[in-house]
Amino acid sequence: MHVVLVEPEIPANTGNIARLCVATGSPLHLIRPLGFYLSDPKLKRAGLDYWDHLKLYTHDSFASFLQSRKPERLFLVETGGSHLYSEVEYQGGDYLVFGSETKGLAPELVERYQDSVITLPQQNVRSLNLANTVSIVVYEAWRQLGFVDLKY
Repeated sequence: MHVVLVEPEIPANTGNIARLCVATGSPLHLIRPLGFYLSDPKLKRAGLDYWDHLKLYTHDSFASFLQSRKPERLFLVETGGSHLYSEVEYQGGDYLVFGSETKGLAPELVERYQDSVITLPQQNVRSLNLANTVSIVVYEAWRQLGFVDLKY
């Protein structure tokens, strides 16, 4: 499965997500504009020494991402989505799309893919931390796939 971050803003979150992607064998796609430089020390520190093992792709826009990757299935993760993340039957090659920490995903993007918007149940908060949200969804998808390619 692929992890897609649309306009991420906090380098430490992206660094933690990069490390998660290495741990699960998931390529990471970053869609500009980014709220940091890829050389940011906070980004590098959070990703530790795993950067050489990360399959990292950058895209200038969501449109250029779609054009270059041509995803067959994608799921947008957004607060207030119409389906729970755990109700989806994930497949290898799925793209999991997450918005920025302060803005989430653009309303027009959510509208365009309204049947593929998923959410995490939560109460008493507006949203969860981006890195935590990505971890929950990616591990559920990987679990459903039988932890394929897991090496002990």
